[in-house]
Formats: sequence, structure tokens, C-alpha cells
Amino acid sequence: MKVFSNILMTFATVCLCASPTLAEQVQLDVSPVRSVLKAGTKQTTWIRVGLQGFRLTSDAPRPTANVAIVLDKSGSMQGEKIARARDAAMDAVRMLGPNDIVSVITYDSTVSILVPATKLTDRESVIAKIKTISAGGNTALFGGVSKGAAEVRKFLNKERVNRVILLSDGLANVGPSAPGELGALGASLLKENISVTTLGLGLGYNEDLMAQLAAQSGGNHHFIEQASELANIFRREFDDVLSVVAQEVDVVIDIPEGIRPVRVLGNDADINGQQVITRLASIYSEQDKHVVIEVETPSTDPNTELKLATVTVSYTNMKTKETDRLSGNTKIEFSDSDEAVAASLNAKVLADVVALVSSERNKLATKYLDEGNLEMCRLTLAENASFLRNNAAILPGHAVRLNELAEINADQAVKIDGVKDNFAPQARSLRKANRAYQTLVDQQQRSAPKTISD
Repeated sequence: MKVFSNILMTFATVCLCASPTLAEQVQLDVSPVRSVLKAGTKQTTWIRVGLQGFRLTSDAPRPTANVAIVLDKSGSMQGEKIARARDAAMDAVRMLGPNDIVSVITYDSTVSILVPATKLTDRESVIAKIKTISAGGNTALFGGVSKGAAEVRKFLNKERVNRVILLSDGLANVGPSAPGELGALGASLLKENISVTTLGLGLGYNEDLMAQLAAQSGGNHHFIEQASELANIFRREFDDVLSVVAQEVDVVIDIPEGIRPVRVLGNDADINGQQVITRLASIYSEQDKHVVIEVETPSTDPNTELKLATVTVSYTNMKTKETDRLSGNTKIEFSDSDEAVAASLNAKVLADVVALVSSERNKLATKYLDEGNLEMCRLTLAENASFLRNNAAILPGHAVRLNELAEINADQAVKIDGVKDNFAPQARSLRKANRAYQTLVDQQQRSAPKTISD
């Protein structure tokens, strides 16, 4: 349990930047945690490839949306759940404009296209059809997502924001139902420039399945414990859809010979020898997205400089409709001076690494929960909260964000305290909250999950 107890001791690292970019381009920054490392020793360090979306002003034309709303209407959705889902879907449709594309798919034992993909020139007719949705039957989740994607494909265009928004409150029990199968579907949709946001309602759905589907497709995942929260979550999700500034973001990181790429935190990535390749589905207006790579550096003499990485990025600019290309690199120096090493800290990079490490620790807590070791789960969550608070104290410019993440972990630790059965409602709620936390941090979602309610 001491592995991540002091991130400053664990991660010696670096700093360097990229060339300036235009106001309507994504900004690229390639930086390590420290720009100076201690000479004479082999060590690991972290490189952060940061991408910041440009500001989309309120008076500027936004990219059109191509959205499929896929609603679970199985029997478990009866009552308040389906009523709240209808209301949230209607509110979301009201946020769209006449040039946006919308489709509405419902599923229980079978899948039905309530509104085929169409331009939203007659909003009230779409709303009227949503009002007719009632619940009953089983849960053909895979079929619902597949049909939603098929409707999006009818108007698929790299200049549109193409997204499936899936709501479910139950276990997939018709058709493919394993997390790996839904994750594979998500990965294939990402290649088509289609993302899937998953909204898990209540305690009955499979959070591994929903989280994998979202993560593999580059979408968001939300755990919604109470149906009353649906409208706000839908609204936030559609705010995201309407503020995308970049899509199909391909990142290639070349590591020089002699420096070993070890792993990538958060994002799925391929490490092919000295090259790391990953794709991000989208970047929102003024959003920070990043890829963090751990590398191992050789023992190096003092007063020596090494290049750490060269990065190339290409993406579709949703304002100019052009393909933009960015490049940057970073290097590192070695010194015998502890003071020089300490002074080279890049606080922003360290804060992002801390957040991603907290996600890894949260995954460990979930593993303990699955094993029925609830005390180790609680202890890991409590230590994770302390880890985040300790780093917030030494990174005052990033304390608000790190303390918010600490509060989530601390609340999770309190709620599992005294619970004896990992199938108890509190344990099931915790597991879903953990998966939402991990997706929040790994995917750098803009909307933070709520802590577990009493």
C-alpha cells in the first residue's frame, strides 16, 4: 500500500513545451514532470502530452450534431424512471437546432426506431413521439446501441458531432452481454468517428459493460443513482455535444532509442517498440485533454541533455472543417544538484499524473471489493483520499481539483465502512461510483460524478 504514498518521491520528471498555435487551433504542450533529473541513476519519469481545446464563442457557428438517443424501456424502467427519462430526452431535444440530426431508439426485448434519423425541422413532432414511450420487457442493450449507431451512420460526416447516448437501468439479457463484447463494439465505433455516452441508472445495470462501452468509443459514462438526476445529466451531456471543437484526434509519440516506454495511464494506447499511438474521440471548447506516458531513462552523466519524445497530432478542426497538424517535443537535462531537480517541477503535469494515479488506486479498491475484502477496499479508498490531499497541499494552483477528487474517495471510504457483504446495496452503489470515477479521470470528462448519496 506504499507504492503511491509520495508521488514526488515516486516520479522524478521533466518539462518542455510546444510551438504556439493559432487562436482557433488546439494547443499542444509536451512536458515531463521535471525538466531536470538526478544524474547517475536509471529511473522512470512521466511525459504529459497536453491538448487544450480553443474557445468556441457563443456567437460563433457550432458544428452540427448527429445524435441518437437510445432509451431502455424494459420492465424495470416502469414508473418514475421512464417518466424522468422521457422528460430528460425531451429537454435534450429542445437544446438542438433545426440543422441538427436526431434519432430516437427504444429497446426492451426488441429494438424499435421511434424517430428515424432526421433533421430537427419539426421539433414538436419528435417530442410528441417521445411522450408515447412506455416500459415493459427485457433488455436488448447491444441491439439498442447497434441500431442507434446505424441511425447515426445515415448522416455520418466528419464535420458533425456523431454520438449515441445510451440510457439503461438493467442487465443486458437479450443478445451479446459481456463487457468485452460491448467494449469491442465501442472500439469499432470509435474508428468510425462515433462515440457512445452511457448513462447507468440505479443499481441494476452492469457498470463494467457500460464503462467499457463508453471508454472504448471515447464517450462519457455517468452513474445516476436517482431518476431525479436524469435531466441534469442529459443537459450536461448535450452541452458537451454542442461544444466539440476537435474530433478524430490521432496522437503519435516517438520515444528515442535508449529510453524505454513503460506504460500509458488513462487512455488505451498501442506501444509498438519506441512508438506510442492513441486516438482521442473529441476535445471540447476550452477542455484540457492529455495522454501521460511513463518512460525509463538510462543512467546518465551530469550536464547531459537527452530528447525524451517527439509528438505529432492530427485532428479535424470542427470550426474550420480542415485537418490540423501539430508537432512538439521535449527534452531533459541531468544534474548532480538536488536543488536543480526540485526546482524543475512542472506543477500542472504533476497534478495530472496524481489524478491518473488516483484512478489506478481506485481500480485497486474495486478489485478488493470484488474479492469481498471490504476492509482493504475501505483502506485503499481512504489512503487514496490522503494521497490526493497531500499532493493538493504542495500544488496550491491545482488544489481545488485534487481536493474534489479526494472528497469523492473519502466519501466512498466512509460509505463502505461497516458494510459486511459486497452484494449489499451500499457495496453495489460504491462499485458503480468507482467505475464512474475512473472514467471521469481517465477520459478527463468535464462533468464530475456526485458522491454516493445517503
